[in-house]
Amino acid sequence: MQVVNKLPGKLFLLSFDWKSSEMDGNACDAGQRHENGPRGAWLTMLPWIILCSSMWMTVDGQTKISPEIVQKWAESFGKEIASLSSKYSGAELLQKKYKDVEGVLKIEEVDGNELVKKFAEEMEKMLGRKMKSVKRLAEAAEDADLYHEYNDTLEFEYYNSMLINMVDEDGNPLPLGGEFPLEKNEHFSKLPVNTQQSNIQVPTNVYNRDTDILNGAYMSEALNDVFIDNFQKDPTLTWQYFGSSSGFFRLYPGIQWIPDENGVVTFDCRNRNWYIQAATSPKDVVIVVDVSGSMKGLRLTIAKHTINTILDTLGENDFVNIIAYSDYVRYLEPCFKGILVQADLDNREHFKLLINELHVKGEGKVKNAMKESFKILNEAAALGQGSLCNQAIMLITDGAMEDFQDVFEEFNWPERRVRVFTYLIGREMTFAQNVKWIACNNKGYYTHISTLADVQENVMEYLHVLSRPMVINHDHDIIWTEAYMDSVLFNSQAQSLLLMTSVAMPVFSKKKETLSHGILLGVVGTDVALKELMRLAQRYKLGVHGYAYLITNNGYILSHPDLRPLYKEGKKLKPKPNYNSVDLSEVEWEDTEEKLRTAMVKGETGTLSLDVRTSVDKGKRVMFLKNNYFYTSINETPFSLGIVLTKGYGQYIFIGNVSVEEGLHDLLAPDLTIASEWTYCETDIDPAHRKLSQLQAVIRYLTGKEPDLECDPQLMQQTLFDAVVTAPMEAYWTALMLNPTRMDDGIETAFLGTRSGLMRFQRYTGIEKRVGMSFLTATDKENMFTLDHFPLWFRRAAESPAGQFLYYMPRQDTRAGRIVIATTAVTVTVGKKTAIAGAIGVQMTLEVLESKFWAIASQPNDTDCSDVEGVCPLRCDSFDMECYVIDNNGFILISKQRADAGKFFGEVDGSVMTMLIRMGMFKRVSLFDYQAMCKMNVHSTSRARPLLSSFYALASALKWFLSNFLLFLLEFNVCGFWHTEHFADASLHKKKGDILQPCDTEYPSFVYEPSVKETNSIIKCGRCQKMFVVQQIPQSNLLMLVVQADCDCSRQHSPITLEPKEVKYIASVKCERMRSQKIRRRPESCHSYHPQENANDCGGASAASLSAFLFLVCPIASLLS
Repeated sequence: MQVVNKLPGKLFLLSFDWKSSEMDGNACDAGQRHENGPRGAWLTMLPWIILCSSMWMTVDGQTKISPEIVQKWAESFGKEIASLSSKYSGAELLQKKYKDVEGVLKIEEVDGNELVKKFAEEMEKMLGRKMKSVKRLAEAAEDADLYHEYNDTLEFEYYNSMLINMVDEDGNPLPLGGEFPLEKNEHFSKLPVNTQQSNIQVPTNVYNRDTDILNGAYMSEALNDVFIDNFQKDPTLTWQYFGSSSGFFRLYPGIQWIPDENGVVTFDCRNRNWYIQAATSPKDVVIVVDVSGSMKGLRLTIAKHTINTILDTLGENDFVNIIAYSDYVRYLEPCFKGILVQADLDNREHFKLLINELHVKGEGKVKNAMKESFKILNEAAALGQGSLCNQAIMLITDGAMEDFQDVFEEFNWPERRVRVFTYLIGREMTFAQNVKWIACNNKGYYTHISTLADVQENVMEYLHVLSRPMVINHDHDIIWTEAYMDSVLFNSQAQSLLLMTSVAMPVFSKKKETLSHGILLGVVGTDVALKELMRLAQRYKLGVHGYAYLITNNGYILSHPDLRPLYKEGKKLKPKPNYNSVDLSEVEWEDTEEKLRTAMVKGETGTLSLDVRTSVDKGKRVMFLKNNYFYTSINETPFSLGIVLTKGYGQYIFIGNVSVEEGLHDLLAPDLTIASEWTYCETDIDPAHRKLSQLQAVIRYLTGKEPDLECDPQLMQQTLFDAVVTAPMEAYWTALMLNPTRMDDGIETAFLGTRSGLMRFQRYTGIEKRVGMSFLTATDKENMFTLDHFPLWFRRAAESPAGQFLYYMPRQDTRAGRIVIATTAVTVTVGKKTAIAGAIGVQMTLEVLESKFWAIASQPNDTDCSDVEGVCPLRCDSFDMECYVIDNNGFILISKQRADAGKFFGEVDGSVMTMLIRMGMFKRVSLFDYQAMCKMNVHSTSRARPLLSSFYALASALKWFLSNFLLFLLEFNVCGFWHTEHFADASLHKKKGDILQPCDTEYPSFVYEPSVKETNSIIKCGRCQKMFVVQQIPQSNLLMLVVQADCDCSRQHSPITLEPKEVKYIASVKCERMRSQKIRRRPESCHSYHPQENANDCGGASAASLSAFLFLVCPIASLLS
């Protein structure tokens, strides 16, 4: 039996099976069995039918939405917005203008192999100039030392960068200060500098009138003239410097050095990667630390700090492992058992976390630990692993009682291939001779560390020992560092976030009397901002989606548009812990077989094609591209260069020609700008040009006012051509704006961009009424031409059919307001070749589209519904209907709930989105982020006994107070000269809670399948059913979606979110990933042995001592532990 209930806007269908023994709904079961037969059953069931009718209507009811009506709405809305976008952008006019000039155009295919070689040659020339400057500095420093006689009583006033331009209470200049003129300089990040003079920085823990400092400062004055001469020969040079082995740092141009909030300068040039890499060859290091019971308290703290300081002296060309020993030997990281791992930033930071967990217990038996260390090093050498250069064991202990001569006889004598460096921890000197004997008989160095203040200077000694063979042989190897951000260097925002690399060279003593000692005087170097290097890979030649990138010999990224070195912690941007050890395979992750990485690391020249999924708009949207990769090495450096050209528009470049006079006229239009980060003309050579913008430089060059400017002729030609072809747009836009009666409210900006980096835009709305306040402003990097990418609206338009507008809302975190961007591509065709000329569009408020949509998406109340099956009249403003406009990635533009705009539709209605995915209308695409930061819960790992008594509670509190007070005194320099840069245990006292750490994540993106133009379906959700109709909106990337609103499916279908999920690796897989050794290219030179080396210079005891007060505090704190 069927009961039909037809109500306005509703069609209810009830079904009942008389033969059924049961009905849905327990409340209706009572009247089922009272009488037999159809008539009896009918009389009995009638009241129950009436009673339960509302339930049945809900269970089996269905709201019918007419697909035909939705289709008409979509067609009408598509025509409306296409007409609106075309009118206010002027897209048809611009396409016609480019069509008109196709007869005079020439389209050429881009030769990626030639292009990458040309870029590499330009980079090689630039880097070659830097190397020549560094060589001149090294020669000058060595000559200056050769003719300098050391003077124990020397008095010399040098410019100390912390004391310049400062006066005492009486207004007199401070000693080592004095007047030092400073002037802001565009070339040096607008910092106040003195380009006529260098000055000297001395770390807080080094006495600035020490005899070594005064003699070194006096000797290195000779570098001033070389600094200035280098800068005149190569005006693109940035900072030049000499880092002395005694600790001072001479910097050109001179600056005012700003201490931290404690008045302390932690910068020590000897800790910097450029110094360490230049001073030593690659090395394998096994750190052996004593964790026996005698190492408790302050000794363990000093030992941890010593390990951390050693780790800070290692770089990505070095290899390391750490062993702890007491009664038995254990690896600090069990996963690294028996192997050496690359000492990149990732692994060093991992070790530092584990060091915090070291605890003391048992008796110290060093013999087995030394055996294990030699086995690791010998096996690495035998298998061709590790650095294949220097090998060293670092023994950190408070004493060595065993007889271990037989260990050295078995593993290291007579060649003494492995050097052993020993660090005696604590004030106890009983075992000093034993510990020193180990170092002296294994070509190492012995130091005694009794305080935290001793650590820095004593650890650095091993670098000087390892440098001896190189110094004696006078091998001036030039090194290049990995990418780094030297935020420490100048404590200035202008400099702090600049990625750079450094080129450096060691400086030796050439005096014959000290030759066998191999005295390293220091290291000279200069910085190269990677942004300046990447300017040489001209962006306009790479196409819309193309880019260039650089990697090191270890496969790590130097520069790549997808490298994200910073993360946000609160409101502050900070470098990620692993920002300079991001592997190429973690960015170009579609290269699953690592063919691209392997070829580039080996320094090969070649090409590779890959189908890639790439995300834009901060990972919200996915694009599918076919990329051609071209790569080659940069000679005389450890770097390799790659470029990417995308098949399609990236394959071709077109050339047009106009006269300079014609082009210059249109270039002067007020609505025109060019890409400020591109190099049309080189403005950094002549200091007089540095304040010119690129547009100003181009105009001054073309008008003959600056004929000496070096400009890119091909880019200039393209820019002039584009200026002429796009010139009519200014008049078109102006005419619209001057006729306010024809203007729609909410249309704010018309804009266009061309492949030459040229942009034009017209603000239709004054700033006081504008919603999209940041759109196309200097802060809106995503929508401007930059060194890394074309504007987002340009890239997205290029992947849509030319002439068809693509609509999207910017992310809410851009602070662009509730705006919509409509954009389309403009192309040129010659023969069978099509190239992209530009993109054009209009930015409007969301209200513009909303008003158009709501006017269309409702049938009048007087609609004739006599022949309509289903809801009639159909209205999107009805309470039981939800209507949406979503884009091709599933993001909502229009919804009745205005707060939904900008959200992913799956978050709002998981049931319908799930059905659309099942029906093939949307496809889920998995993307990966190997540079993510995830929250890690910090749990206490203390192994201390529970507080069993009030006495123990008091003792623990006292211990905590004394220990922390002691550490406070040590850290904050109460003795007047102590200072520690990287205090090991400081991290233990961080605020507890969630912290961010590097991780891998997977996140979804969704893309519309355009072959499915329309669909509709019914979703069963418990006691109700939900119908929906989806219709593609013609001439756009949008979909119209009408959904029954009175059926809640949230219990059956969870929301679909775009939240990334951390990729969790099981222990065995995680360990395997950590142990894996990727292919790398070793540095070409190695200096590990020289027969003339004087190995008898193997160290002595430290003279530093604690104050009497601290001497009393330490044992008390130790006893309580």
